[in-house]
Amino acid sequence: MNNKSLIITTINVPTESIKSIVKLIEDSWDVVIVADKKTPLPWQLKGTTFLSLEIQQESKFSYAKICPFNSYARKNIGYLYAMANGARCIAETDDDNRPYSGFLQDLSPFVTARLLAVDGWVNVYRLFTDNKIWPRGFPLEEISTSFSTELTVDEPMRHRCAIQQFLADGDPDVDAIYRLLNKDPVLFKNGSFALRGRSYCPFNSQNTAWFPEAYPLMYLPGHVSFRMTDIWRSFIAQVCLSAVGGSVSFSGATVFQERNAHDLMKDFQDEIPGYVHNSEVIRVLEGLRLGSQSSDTIHNLRKCYEALVACHIVPATELELLESWIADLGLIPKREGSLTST
Repeated sequence: MNNKSLIITTINVPTESIKSIVKLIEDSWDVVIVADKKTPLPWQLKGTTFLSLEIQQESKFSYAKICPFNSYARKNIGYLYAMANGARCIAETDDDNRPYSGFLQDLSPFVTARLLAVDGWVNVYRLFTDNKIWPRGFPLEEISTSFSTELTVDEPMRHRCAIQQFLADGDPDVDAIYRLLNKDPVLFKNGSFALRGRSYCPFNSQNTAWFPEAYPLMYLPGHVSFRMTDIWRSFIAQVCLSAVGGSVSFSGATVFQERNAHDLMKDFQDEIPGYVHNSEVIRVLEGLRLGSQSSDTIHNLRKCYEALVACHIVPATELELLESWIADLGLIPKREGSLTST
């Protein structure tokens, strides 16, 4: 076993992108594939660990027993598997991302980045391209001003970033409105920027690395829209990480996305909760009094979800899943070996 794990969910046979990823990193990373009901069987690719539904159900994780099927949230089971096997870094990507040579190379909790000293919403994408582009989850009402707002950027310094978002060239992770209006591929510039405090930018699950202090914040909600699960996770993670003095970094592309087929109007429909509530989510979370110690992270995570349930943004059914996730996190330090160890 390596001490770093890459988590991928897929409902396809092994794609050329996954094959390329395995070829590039199999000597230094464990590549974990999390199955769902639509995943074709048998699914086999040398250099990967395949978590079939049977393996997931037979695990000792209570979360695996109640996680919805046909849900992107099944990725949470892969995170738990990696944590239980001692991963010191957990990354995630999708099965349609073709890796560049620098993909997941030389990762460290410390990033040399320029700090964005801005309160409020920051469209980080504008710092990597001259295109008028914004990340999926950026509030619609903030898009226009995001291109004209002056950004105060510090000189490059070493920042501890427990969450690190890397971009994707080609067909990056943008919302359906952008895709319906723009068809040209995008190539991003290199660079790294850090956000902390009351600065917010959506990050996604397309090409992201996590370090242990942020592991509890990896939780993907299972009872919200598929197109919002990783985005609202990112808002909660930024608020909780900021509460304990942490930072999130955004860096240039290390993959080229050759996007699987999508129905853009279906994506648009699934994104409507975000168009309506993205700004409200941050307003609600900013109003909470969160603990400032690293030991407060799980308590802060629970408090965020309880607040979003109370204002009817997230359904109450989410709390059962969350509590199961938290209970499983508590078991992991006592475990050794694999997902199914006793």
